[in-house]
Amino acid sequence: MIHFFIGAYLRGKYKQEISPNEDSGFTAIPFYYDFVVDSGDSDFIGISVVLGEELATDKYAYLSGLEIMEFIKEPGLELEIRKPKGKRAIFIITGSVVGFLVICGLLVFSLLCKTSYGVRTLRFLRMSSYLGTGTRSINPPQLKMSFAEIVEASKNFEAKLLIGKGGFGKVYRGTLRNGLKVAMKRSESKHGQGLPEFQTEVMVLSRIRHRYLVALIGYCNEGPEMILVYEFMEKGNLRDHLYKLHQNLEKSSILSSLTWNQRLEICIRAAEGLHYLHTSSDGGIIHRDVKSTNILLDEGYVAKVADFGLSRSGLLDPAERSIGVKGSFGYLDPEYFKCLQFTEKSDVYSFGVVLLEVHCARPAILTSQRMEEINLAEWGLSWLKKGELEKIIDPSVIGQININSLRKFSEIVEKCLKPTGANRPTMHDVYWDLKYTLQLQQTAVCREPHEDSAIDPSLDSSSPTFQHLPSNSFPMEKDYVPMEKYDGSATTSSGVFSQLKIDDGR
Repeated sequence: MIHFFIGAYLRGKYKQEISPNEDSGFTAIPFYYDFVVDSGDSDFIGISVVLGEELATDKYAYLSGLEIMEFIKEPGLELEIRKPKGKRAIFIITGSVVGFLVICGLLVFSLLCKTSYGVRTLRFLRMSSYLGTGTRSINPPQLKMSFAEIVEASKNFEAKLLIGKGGFGKVYRGTLRNGLKVAMKRSESKHGQGLPEFQTEVMVLSRIRHRYLVALIGYCNEGPEMILVYEFMEKGNLRDHLYKLHQNLEKSSILSSLTWNQRLEICIRAAEGLHYLHTSSDGGIIHRDVKSTNILLDEGYVAKVADFGLSRSGLLDPAERSIGVKGSFGYLDPEYFKCLQFTEKSDVYSFGVVLLEVHCARPAILTSQRMEEINLAEWGLSWLKKGELEKIIDPSVIGQININSLRKFSEIVEKCLKPTGANRPTMHDVYWDLKYTLQLQQTAVCREPHEDSAIDPSLDSSSPTFQHLPSNSFPMEKDYVPMEKYDGSATTSSGVFSQLKIDDGR
């Protein structure tokens, strides 16, 4: 405990040495002293306080306020004041003169004590709006929510409101008092995620907002509780709309109802969200865990990137390289294992694996008796090198894909999965390539007199589509019927971009 003394002076003369430690045993609780002073002939009473000489000279005590009570003699009232012995007894009754001043001094000193012990109060910002185009919030109100609000919204963490589990803890669905639906991530101590990680996530989420990034609504850190409150995404994650995992089975069940157009739109929005992360702040923010379960869908199947709060800005510090592998197996950049550094291109690699998931409707890592099928990225690249990526396409989108759209999509996947980051595109490039892929899918390829001459006249509106593929996402030699071969001519980028209506700013 830090002991300190305050000296009280009246009319410039030393009157009393005050030590709150000796009186109360604490340094930061209110107390008061009473003093009685004769007004004398002067109309002014000088009052001041100073800290004891044992404290550093750069610390000061100051007078913020005081209370003075005057004894007066009224007609019919005889007030008798018994004069105590000695001058010291004169100061027993006037605590209001110095009381408020002492309290203010204690408050200032308690702040100094907190700083010396490393106790800091974090202030977090709330986004003025968590929708709209990318921007940072300016002067928003605070995000902090009480634990009572969280308990009320989650109905005391009712089991039926549990919607998921992750590295941070359990996720519950809830409704705030204003009717807003939210998802609440409640930390569990066994997951080993402490206050520093929690603070990092809140600080990142509070200053970043974009229409394709899941928004932070609030947070709670009362006692041992560390809870993050996000906007609720009605349709869950992307993976659950592509396939269903089965334990102890070699294959996953394909259950997707997403059309090829919807899949492209989801990928485009996720790419835009990641591009904003990479360019939104000094040095950029690296997600480090891009995967299909971290791409969430709202009620209109609009995709938003989630769980980027535990990301880091820029490259890993060399002193932090031993903190363990971040990310998910099957999505990890192979360069990470060589240099132990995440970059924006690491996110690009992981996103390439997500594109393959969208294409094949199978997980990034799958138990299989055939080694070449275990890792989706390696398996997909092997088919890409043979120019036969269409053989592992999700059967539920057979007959929907324009051949040119698939070719461009395959090209994007191959670029994203390059073994070295320097050879991979940026997320900005991936975003625009995917926009082009969607335009190829939506554009009826037919020659008209006014169209660009680069469009091959042999490409008419009945471009070949895929008529038959195996019943699951793995190639089956006996059952496979090759798709119609294409002669190699394709719509050029100039031809399609002459028709492309750009409705989103770069």
